[in-house]
Amino acid sequence: MSLEQLYREVILDHYRNPRHSEPLNNADSRSEGVNPMCGDEVAVAIELNDDHITDVSVTGKGCSISQASGSMMAEAIVGLSKGEREELAEKFKGMLSSDVPLPDPPGSTLGDMESLAGVREYPVRIKCALLPWTTLAEATNGRH
Repeated sequence: MSLEQLYREVILDHYRNPRHSEPLNNADSRSEGVNPMCGDEVAVAIELNDDHITDVSVTGKGCSISQASGSMMAEAIVGLSKGEREELAEKFKGMLSSDVPLPDPPGSTLGDMESLAGVREYPVRIKCALLPWTTLAEATNGRH
């Protein structure tokens, strides 16, 4: 199996079996995001202890890119502080917006999120991959 095929399987697995998709009844903050270009919808709810995320729920509907990205993000952010989340978000955004080669071995920096690196070849889809992250930022900064 090629790396491209493996990445495709990782994306489809997160799309079909999203992680952290159960509702959070006692969320400290929530936010909803929409990508008007393609109709993707994402809702993020978080539970916080100080500035660390103790639990997260990411739900929505839309393309496999937006939904898989939300699932991957949810797996990666539990336990992280605000600064750590922001650093991870910047690495993810950087991966999508540059031609910098992925680290070797694959997955060593961003884990499953590296499977979305191919999105950078389709600029209109970058917003799909970033929608969960912008919605998370709204939830953590605005505490809606």
